[in-house]
Amino acid sequence: MHNRIRELRKARGLTQADLAEVQGVSRNTINSIEVGRYVPSLPLALKLARFFGKPVEEVFDDRSDA
Repeated sequence: MHNRIRELRKARGLTQADLAEVQGVSRNTINSIEVGRYVPSLPLALKLARFFGKPVEEVFDDRSDA
């Protein structure tokens, strides 16, 4: 699943560790989401989207051409 987490995180000047702490997950979880190894649970996806002030559809995209 394609996502914009890295782009949005960097735009805010946050490290993976910073974002992980705010979200209550490990830095490894954020890294795994960013590189596409892990698809977050719906609650975590919604929490991340809200944190960045975006609809979940603007943060995560399951289309193969994205």
